Amino acid sequence: MSSQNYHKNVTVYSLIAAFGGFVFGLDAANISGAIRYVSSQFELDSMQVGIVVSCALLGVILALLITGTLCEKFGRKKVLLGIAFTYSLSSIVSASALSYEMLVIGRFIGGVAFASITVSAMYIGEIAPADLRGKFVSINQFMIAIGLLLAFIINYVLVLVIDDISWLNNENVWRYMLGAELIANAFWILMLLKIPESPRWLVMKSQVSAAKDVFSKIVAKDKVEEVTKEVIDSLNQEVKTDTLTQLKCLFSRKMSFVLWLAIVYAIVQGATGMNAVLFFAPMVFEQIGMSVEDTFMQTITIGLVGVVSTIIAITFVEKLGRRLLTLGGLLLVVVAHTSVWFGFNQAHYEIDHAAVTEIKAQMEKENIPLDKLDALVGKNYATDVELKKDLAQMFDKRELPLVSGAIINASIQNVNVGMVLFGIFAFLAAFNMSIGPIMWVIFSEIFPNQVRSVALPFAALVQTVSSWAIQQFFPWQLENLGAANTFLNYGIIALIGFVIMIFILPETKGKSIEMIEKDLVRKPSAVLN
Repeated sequence: MSSQNYHKNVTVYSLIAAFGGFVFGLDAANISGAIRYVSSQFELDSMQVGIVVSCALLGVILALLITGTLCEKFGRKKVLLGIAFTYSLSSIVSASALSYEMLVIGRFIGGVAFASITVSAMYIGEIAPADLRGKFVSINQFMIAIGLLLAFIINYVLVLVIDDISWLNNENVWRYMLGAELIANAFWILMLLKIPESPRWLVMKSQVSAAKDVFSKIVAKDKVEEVTKEVIDSLNQEVKTDTLTQLKCLFSRKMSFVLWLAIVYAIVQGATGMNAVLFFAPMVFEQIGMSVEDTFMQTITIGLVGVVSTIIAITFVEKLGRRLLTLGGLLLVVVAHTSVWFGFNQAHYEIDHAAVTEIKAQMEKENIPLDKLDALVGKNYATDVELKKDLAQMFDKRELPLVSGAIINASIQNVNVGMVLFGIFAFLAAFNMSIGPIMWVIFSEIFPNQVRSVALPFAALVQTVSSWAIQQFFPWQLENLGAANTFLNYGIIALIGFVIMIFILPETKGKSIEMIEKDLVRKPSAVLN
């Protein structure tokens, strides 16, 4: 088989495995569009809004506790198939939800399926050659970016035509947003049936002949025996252990450097605010004073920036290496969040007769009593927090999500829109070029085979908890801290992460998993450059 053919096979298998990232992207973006309408229909407060969005990550936590064991017992392929079916169930329950509680359950089920990102990274890391592993694992982030873009487009189109289609309205548009991923789920299930099992897992299960068949499709013919022997030798040096023993090994002294590195990277990646921007994208742009249609239009720009920057990451991950991309990306994240803070920090809000007239014109199609706004004429607010407190007393939980954007749009003064937009898009680019995809590359490389099946889920668990905190409290932060201080907090976290990473982050490009294990595990204090 020519090198072109086996590279093509690795590419196809990696794309199919990473398609779970595409579905994840759909899920992340469709809730960002739906949350405005869900909040109104089920009359949610800021903490409940956070729960609707973040409960999916609680599902991830449950999944990650058992993912390693399932992968060891049933193999990577079967687990990916189970995840695809779980995504479908989540979409059905969420789109047909009749209550806040039912929607939370549907979202929680979807969270269980979010483990697809971890399992995909594990699968791709085990089939891709060392010199291409970074690119192929980064495909995960690329597929997420494509899924996000498509969902943002779907959401925007639905909002744009909501007044032109008789069967579409504020009460049901979110159901179409949440149900749109079912088609992608069905496609993924069909494609997963075509990929082989991980050859390294087959060797672990003493299915050497089957492993060689798979290796013959993904490496050069004259390398099959050599690669198979390398995997066998690596596994023979390990003592076969159960999950508990693997966890003890993971938390042992010899693994301390690898574990510390993974935990720091996971916390920093999750806590710099990406999930706030993705899952609450229209809400973020609403703070600048944009109309509903404009906020959804800007989300498409988010999707495009994500796709382009992820392509850049895939292109340069093997040329520039993991360390340089991570450090450069974190530094840009600091600059980006500082820009957002500066843009919001000078904003204030003035409500006069002209503003009230504009608000009423924007909201004329909504069945919301706006005459009460006349009582606010002449009021000035130094911060968005002060304004939101008054609005929360004036409008009920059904009305507030629908009217707050129009009020901010008409009353905001002195906001530096250019600085805010630059900051948001620079942050998206930095994340998708660096810590977004590179984290999964690092995780797929630094853990030795003897703990891989528990280490990857554990590292993902840390990242999930970090991301959950951002999602859960972002609506509350906007309400109580304001947009400026919320993004400033994210920038401080990124700066701390940048300083720590300077001292602990190794370079792993071009090295086999076995070589990395020798360098990191046996010399836990080493930093590879």
